[in-house]
Amino acid sequence: MTTTPARLTVLAGPTAVGKGTVSADLRARYPRVWLSVSATTRPPRPGEVDGVHYHFVSPEKFDAMIEDGELLEWAVVHGRNRYGTPRGPVEERLAAGEPALLEIDLQGARQVRATMPEARFVFLAPPSWEELERRLVGRGTEDAAERQRRLATARVELAAESEFDHVIVNDDVHRATDELIQVMGLPTR
Repeated sequence: MTTTPARLTVLAGPTAVGKGTVSADLRARYPRVWLSVSATTRPPRPGEVDGVHYHFVSPEKFDAMIEDGELLEWAVVHGRNRYGTPRGPVEERLAAGEPALLEIDLQGARQVRATMPEARFVFLAPPSWEELERRLVGRGTEDAAERQRRLATARVELAAESEFDHVIVNDDVHRATDELIQVMGLPTR
């Protein structure tokens, strides 16, 4: 159990920095940490499961979620698709005293800071620009045009590092996760 009150942790960083990998490593070690599942208007990638990786919704459903105040934050990412964090599950977890983690982009992190300034904001940074490019190309999930769009967004996102409470360089997944565990105040094992 944590010895500190439940506090939302926001993990953000540029595309391909490893947010999902670090989050998965954290959850493997601390299954009690709840990871929010975002809603998105983009289609699923191969192997992604609705409700597990994302809530895949139509643009019309996403509009309704915005209008009804169901999203804690939302943004158009890479100039194409919308992503957002359903508000209800986050508030339920925190009210129950459970540690909660949001894995979101810079725009979303800024919105959460405006509505929940008490949250803990963590920026996951790449060890270098070249490594970030290598990771994006290596995952093979985007075509050349989409990679260029994502890299342009990443340059902007990297410039916002100073807006965060903590910066963790993802040069090694397990080391980065260890640092996130420490920042979140989770008990060491």
